[in-house]
Amino acid sequence: MALIVQKYGGTSVGSVERIQAVAQRVYKTVQAGNSLVVVVSAMGKTTDGLVKLANEISPNPNRREMDMLLSTGEQVTIALLSMALQELGQPAISMTGAQVGIVTEAEHSRARILHIDTTRLCRHINAGKVVVVAGFQGTSNAGEMEITTLGRGGSDTSAVAIAAALRANFCEIYTDVPGILTTDPRLVAEAQLMDDITCDEMLELASLGAKVLHPRAVEIARNYGVPLVVRSSWTDQPGTWVTSAKPQGRSLINLEIARPVDAVEFDTDQAKVALLRVPDKPGVAARLFGEISRQKVDVDLIIQSIHEGNSNDIAFTVTTPILKRAEAVAAAIAPALRNPSNPKSDEAEVMLEHNIAKVSIAGAGMIGRPGVAAKMFATLAEAGVNIQMISTSEVKVSCVVAAAECDRAVIALRTAFEIEGGEQGSRGAGESRCIDSPLPLRPSVTERSRSAAPLPNCPPVRGVALDLNQARLAIRQLPDRPGMAAKLFGLLAQHNISVDMIIQSQRCRVINGVPRRDIAFTVSRIDGENAKKMLTQVAAELGWGEVVLDSAIAKVSIVGAGMVGQPGVAAKMFEALAQHQINIQMIATSEIKISCVVAQEQGVKALQAIHAAFGLAGSEKVVVPV
Repeated sequence: MALIVQKYGGTSVGSVERIQAVAQRVYKTVQAGNSLVVVVSAMGKTTDGLVKLANEISPNPNRREMDMLLSTGEQVTIALLSMALQELGQPAISMTGAQVGIVTEAEHSRARILHIDTTRLCRHINAGKVVVVAGFQGTSNAGEMEITTLGRGGSDTSAVAIAAALRANFCEIYTDVPGILTTDPRLVAEAQLMDDITCDEMLELASLGAKVLHPRAVEIARNYGVPLVVRSSWTDQPGTWVTSAKPQGRSLINLEIARPVDAVEFDTDQAKVALLRVPDKPGVAARLFGEISRQKVDVDLIIQSIHEGNSNDIAFTVTTPILKRAEAVAAAIAPALRNPSNPKSDEAEVMLEHNIAKVSIAGAGMIGRPGVAAKMFATLAEAGVNIQMISTSEVKVSCVVAAAECDRAVIALRTAFEIEGGEQGSRGAGESRCIDSPLPLRPSVTERSRSAAPLPNCPPVRGVALDLNQARLAIRQLPDRPGMAAKLFGLLAQHNISVDMIIQSQRCRVINGVPRRDIAFTVSRIDGENAKKMLTQVAAELGWGEVVLDSAIAKVSIVGAGMVGQPGVAAKMFEALAQHQINIQMIATSEIKISCVVAQEQGVKALQAIHAAFGLAGSEKVVVPV
């Protein structure tokens, strides 16, 4: 017997007929000998309708009352689905988030789960009932029993958290597409279904706007080793398995607010190559990294800063043994990048730096927590460590520092994030399993999930994602000294503004005796104006220059664990953009992701071009039901 948690989204339960179809699927799963917990969302557009009603009453409704209102949507669904199961002769009981024991922070509209008391849940499971749970909601632990909601994607989060608390064999997420696809099928009809994807890859794709799974749900699956499968509500196709490494005994107390950083990593075998003042036009990055790829030079971090005038800077890091090859490539191509109308100009200067180190913090818990990067920067500043480059992803923040400061940086970060002792083997309350059950039904996937390595025969790029909901802020002439990045991103964190890409320019100017650099970063578009206003107000006090906002941008990214150690992946992406005359405004990379900022109106074309360049299209078109 297997213990399974299933989750059905709003589309899957959007009508009485669809609820009855879900009941049939659930009944068939139980008849096969499994125990089942079913988590559901509100029917169809119910939540949108409730929000509209609230806005007709008040332009700025109270968040507590909004939680009270929105939590009713799921309660309709659980009651109807339980009735439908009972009509089939299957014992079932509906339970709200509070009744099922989901305890959250006392934070209305965006609460995180603290723990789940599974006592009542297990009692009903052991009695042979299907427990139908209202997703998206819980209750606060402050003694007042306040109803709270988990925010966007909350039903995904509820389902995976319950699976972790019950130590279920796996969690099935049912949706309106057949699984995880290589890109959005509404933009590329030939998007291909993946059989497997790692949690790290899925975290990047989910955070980039792939709406099949919410990043918080993937984070919980990764932290607790919950095998996930994403399947279609309309077919019996096997779907896509999302695999994770073997869990390290993480406690289920403070389930979603456990420490965000799992490890501090460092690499002292690094050197930096920067090309300053390269032309700001399509094809430059493609030409540079195309030649680097042909010379079999494997690049680690790549950053391209915002333009200044008609030029910008591109910098990358390589391992020390291949620095001479990288330097030769950069030096050879630099003259070809200079302005032909002014051959005596000092454009495309090559700058090398030895004796650097890359220091990183890693952990799935940093998703959506604005203060994590700021804490890293503040820690380095307090240790007197200046940051030369910054590269970010959903599960890692990397900084390039002087090699002589590496040990000091690592010690300070380990202390700040309390990870010197590593993960402890303690277990939290409510973790015991309800039933005795064998290994998961997909043992081959489970075995693969024990390693963070790419899946066998994994292509370098698994998926392409487009984010049209970001804005870019640039701060000109930021003083280049320890503590400035900490102050900047600390201010943003205080205002609950999450930052995505962070790029620090390589070009340095000395103004009134103070070395200065530009820094640019992206935020959610809805935060753009507020961030600009706040940063402009403190600019004079903190000694930085103009704050510039650009909301007409798009971020296109490729994700794949297989790109590690494969020269040429970035070059292929840049070449695809160059062939369609799409100019790259910013570049940022991590080990498994490369992101480019382009003009907003070119975003969809950029995604389609990159998807085609990596041969990710399948032979069949995916149709998303209305």
